[in-house]
Amino acid sequence: MLKLRDGIVELYRKVATSLPPDVEDALKAARVSEKKGSNARHALEVILENIRIARETARPICQDTGVPVFYVKTPIGLSRIELEKTIIEATRIATEKVPLRPNAVDVITDKNTGDNTGIGFPIIYFRETPESTLSIDLMLKGSGCENVGQTYKLPKEELKADRDLDGVRKCVLDAIHRAQGRGCSPYTIGVGIGAAKDQVTRLAKEQLMRRLTDTNNIEVLFKLEKRLLKEINTLGIGPIGFGGKTTALGVKIGVNHRHPASYFVDISVCCWANRRGRLIW
Repeated sequence: MLKLRDGIVELYRKVATSLPPDVEDALKAARVSEKKGSNARHALEVILENIRIARETARPICQDTGVPVFYVKTPIGLSRIELEKTIIEATRIATEKVPLRPNAVDVITDKNTGDNTGIGFPIIYFRETPESTLSIDLMLKGSGCENVGQTYKLPKEELKADRDLDGVRKCVLDAIHRAQGRGCSPYTIGVGIGAAKDQVTRLAKEQLMRRLTDTNNIEVLFKLEKRLLKEINTLGIGPIGFGGKTTALGVKIGVNHRHPASYFVDISVCCWANRRGRLIW
């Protein structure tokens, strides 16, 4: 799997040093929408200049190269054990070559492993499919924005949020209001709804892999995504919390069936540097 390993190293390089076109286009549109001379517009101009320099010099967009999160779709019969070994080896090489900041810290000793590998690090999710190709999606998830995410259990009396989509809406608005731009807005916001805490946290983060320009195939969720984006951008928090019209670039919602006695909602927040990419093998 040497060629695959090298492909994953290059995927790391691409994701760390350049943003997807939909994200960059959304940031450019946000800059135009902000008032000339405002702090919000200046912040977006600096962000876009940062993106340009990172791409042209092949250097990481942000000093925090985050937690690597892999979503891997495997064809039937491919060894997950060998594939995981290949991803871990590629992670060590990419840490040195890209380079990536070493971010894997032992919880017991508080020592950094120095190569972005460790127990559960990087995070790798596998799913077997009937397709003949291997698909590897990578997200580099910064921890500043990870820290402002929230999990809710509905109903939530203080928000007057019931077990319904309007209750979900109130949770999302509460989470973003509490963030106040920390974690480097404008955000992309992933929302997961379902039966259990572990289920919805994974689902919410998966939504961050969706293009900002895509359309939710569930009509009621598509409408809620649009409504939430509009409402969030009237909060006045703006880029980096400097005020303005652009607190978020997109809201993406995913759902699972829930248990009659539970209704969990997770909000996963990504900073303006929504670093994601795909390798097809």
